[in-house]
Amino acid sequence: MEQKQQLPNSTVVLVLGICSIVFGCFFVGLVLGIIGIALSSNGRKLYKENPSLYEGYANLNAGYIMSIIGTILGGLYILYVVLVGGTVLSLLSHRTQYY
Repeated sequence: MEQKQQLPNSTVVLVLGICSIVFGCFFVGLVLGIIGIALSSNGRKLYKENPSLYEGYANLNAGYIMSIIGTILGGLYILYVVLVGGTVLSLLSHRTQYY
């Protein structure tokens, strides 16, 4: 019986995916999500070429999906900060013109 190998970076991708969601309301979530997506590409390719040789695809896939979610949340947070910050600055600049 052949021993299956662990997919490379499967645990790391899972941890990065979880952290990207947890820290999604900070700018760190976007970076961690992108790193998780990049690290998962090699393992996903290896598994799809020969699934019988590797184990840990569930962790890799879950981390990949959570990294995508964390990246989206981080991007939405950055968009929110830019829009709210621009609105506040705009309101403050209009308010000072009337005095």
